[in-house]
Amino acid sequence: MKNCLTILGVFATSLMQLSAGSPQDHLIFEGEAGPGKGKHIVFLAGDEEYRSEEAMPLMAQLLAKQGFKCSVLFSLDDNGVVAPGNQTSLSNPVALNSADAIVMSLRFRKWPDATMEIFDNAFRRGIPIVALRTSTHAFNIGGTWAKYSFNAKAATGWDRGFGREVLGETWVNHHGHHKKEGTRTVVEAANKDHEILKDVGEIFGTTDVYGANPPEDCTIILRGQVTQTLDPESAAVEGKKNNPMQPVVWTRIYKNEAGKQNRIVTTTMGAATDLLDENLRRLVANGVFWGLEMPVPEKIDVTVGDDYKPATYSFGGFKKNKKPSDFIIKSIQAK
Repeated sequence: MKNCLTILGVFATSLMQLSAGSPQDHLIFEGEAGPGKGKHIVFLAGDEEYRSEEAMPLMAQLLAKQGFKCSVLFSLDDNGVVAPGNQTSLSNPVALNSADAIVMSLRFRKWPDATMEIFDNAFRRGIPIVALRTSTHAFNIGGTWAKYSFNAKAATGWDRGFGREVLGETWVNHHGHHKKEGTRTVVEAANKDHEILKDVGEIFGTTDVYGANPPEDCTIILRGQVTQTLDPESAAVEGKKNNPMQPVVWTRIYKNEAGKQNRIVTTTMGAATDLLDENLRRLVANGVFWGLEMPVPEKIDVTVGDDYKPATYSFGGFKKNKKPSDFIIKSIQAK
């Protein structure tokens, strides 16, 4: 196959393999056995700061162990190198045509009309969406797709865009001090038994809490306690930053314009470094099952080896001259 790399591998558990003949511009992980068999999850990586190009392959490989087919699409330059700042790029968008669910970590994308149409069609089919961090402001786009833009006016059809209209919030502000104050999760007592929290403990992330005020039809699952420092043992900040605490995880069932319902999970956490926390990895995995209306398994295995070493979040801080295949985590494959 032209422009394809061939990756062969037989894994000890026979649960997951990277597809032989996987194209160079995206990744495909084939789940061989498990409750997700027969379902296709498409992961969208495209943000300049929080290293979604590392976070999305991680979660794709973990969910492939549950039997799902998982495709990871990237922002690339003209040479096929991962380029998070290329806001017009999404590799192999046609994968969305067969998606049963989307996991997205995007920021200010300006995709071409053809790509936006494919994404819009998938959304209108009513497939579930799990949205991480900057996905609240996933698009900054005009023309036909202006309603998707994070700052869209009500006249476009969606006041404050896809983020507010569909996911439940757009970009508001850094509620915590960026790169100085971290996030520790606190369970919303009324929803402590939500399926998404199955076997999920306290989460700590080195990204700060975002300001968020989801609509009343959203179900708040976790709130974010602002911590004094980026140390997991740090005390909480005193005063109004934690009174009230901002929502950091919520769910929603959204009825779209085609009359279909999208099950939505939104978290304002989700940098690649946040996903060093096992509990956040499991929450995202649980969210996929919840979105697909499938029973959440007991304590999903989200074990990662020492070779998952994400870059610290920053603009321009991505690992340079990397192809999609460079983000395959060997320790997960070897299990």
